[in-house]
Amino acid sequence: MDKKGNISVVIPTFNNEGTLGEIISGCKALQYDIIVVNDGSTDSTSDLLKGFTGIRVISFPVNRGKGAALLAGLRYATGCGYSHAVTIDSDGQHLPEDIPLLIDAALKEPDVLWVGSRDLSASNMPGKNTFANRFSNFWFRIQTGIKMEDTQSGFRVYPLRHIENMRFISGRYELELELLVRFAWKTGSVKNIPVRVLYMPEGKRVSHFRPFRDFFRISLLNTLFYTYCITDLLALPFFQMVLKGEYKTFRQGKHNSFKGEQCQNSFSYWNRTFLWNCPGMGISDGIVISCCPFF
Repeated sequence: MDKKGNISVVIPTFNNEGTLGEIISGCKALQYDIIVVNDGSTDSTSDLLKGFTGIRVISFPVNRGKGAALLAGLRYATGCGYSHAVTIDSDGQHLPEDIPLLIDAALKEPDVLWVGSRDLSASNMPGKNTFANRFSNFWFRIQTGIKMEDTQSGFRVYPLRHIENMRFISGRYELELELLVRFAWKTGSVKNIPVRVLYMPEGKRVSHFRPFRDFFRISLLNTLFYTYCITDLLALPFFQMVLKGEYKTFRQGKHNSFKGEQCQNSFSYWNRTFLWNCPGMGISDGIVISCCPFF
């Protein structure tokens, strides 16, 4: 893989006129091809982008959400023949100077989806972001069996061939989580790499994270993933064992059908037993799904 010619940088943006220019300039200094997705910005973003040459711009007439903007950029990069795409937020929290860290990791392991891991104890790190990240890390491990330090970071490098034919149900903030989970299910190759983070003081940073709605949508997505994992990976073996009178050994996690490839595929071994011993989880699933039409 050529270090620069086959890699693009995708920057989704919405009303980040104060920081977008610096991010683009930082990326251009590294001489990577840049794709900016203007997600229906209503500030001066359009005029700002006209001042840059040598970048590709995709513009939405109205705001469609970060997920839609991100996916449009990744699909465009794939169509242009790039093998990998670095994604970086436009709010200034990620430093373009750290892009080479992601690229170097991708050069060594090109089939891994690398996620920049932020220091959650950094100064000015919003408490809501810290909680959301830890919440997401916990459920990501349950759904995939993979332990990660940061699953919410938008600073990543995607091997595009692995996501080219993926279909997604998300369109906003939670798409990044869905991309991560689906990639882990497909390849098992998702890793963190430490990066720096810079959070502007309160009042200067423009964030479009909506604590209640976005957190709810993430919870809903996790619920749907539970349902998929349980029905696809647990239901059939469970009923087979009930018919064979082996339910007790199943609850104890000792049944032979849970050894080898099936366990390693996507769901951690301990979690299979945990879910079946916690029938109350179905109640929370029902509550979340019932509220879905209101969001």
